[in-house]
Amino acid sequence: MNMILLFDEDYMAANEVCLRGRRLRHVLSVHRATVGHQLRVGHLGGLQGHGTITCLDDNQLKMMVQLEEPSPPPCRIELVLALPRPKVLRRTLITATTLGIKKISLINSWRVEKSFWQTPMLQPDKIQQCLIEGLEQCRDTQLPQVQTYRLFKPFVEDVLPQQLQGRCGVIAHPHVEGSEPVPCGADYVLAIGPEGGFIPYEVDLLCQQGLIPLVLSPRILKVETAVCYAVSHLTSSIL
Repeated sequence: MNMILLFDEDYMAANEVCLRGRRLRHVLSVHRATVGHQLRVGHLGGLQGHGTITCLDDNQLKMMVQLEEPSPPPCRIELVLALPRPKVLRRTLITATTLGIKKISLINSWRVEKSFWQTPMLQPDKIQQCLIEGLEQCRDTQLPQVQTYRLFKPFVEDVLPQQLQGRCGVIAHPHVEGSEPVPCGADYVLAIGPEGGFIPYEVDLLCQQGLIPLVLSPRILKVETAVCYAVSHLTSSIL
């Protein structure tokens, strides 16, 4: 936790907060802070800055906070991700959040097991826990938007075209012969398939919407690795 996120319910007064639970335990066990220490803090959806500890014991932590700094700029990439296994989903949501991605669409695919859609990890509170962990890691306060689409074709034909307006679509896929040049300096929609990749029908349907096939490596990458690799590749194109 490189920054402590603050929520509306934490405030006792305009600039005073009181924390308990997970964040208190983290300060005691990891920061090992004492009264007078300053900690990096940020208000969810708002500014960030620092908090000065005024009271600390095993039950509560009180701080006076000063928030004056904006969050880092968001990543110019939106992620379309075939729903992975629950454990991988958790890691990938955290990773995508730390990379600054602010829109994540979780979609179905032929290789996505039906049981994946029943996982408690898709409950809003579980998703938010992952996003919060990512924000705390990368010192950001702006929560990503996560949406789920259980039908592949309706998403590709009805939702994706609107998402692609003003953006370049890219599909990172391990089984495409060669890859086309990706325009530099664009905003992107990045589609990444499940383990084993999209099936040919799905690749064709995505390409019909204008997505450009992109082969990142001759190696088969895990989902969370592919996200990092592809975002790094596209970000270097933006820069």
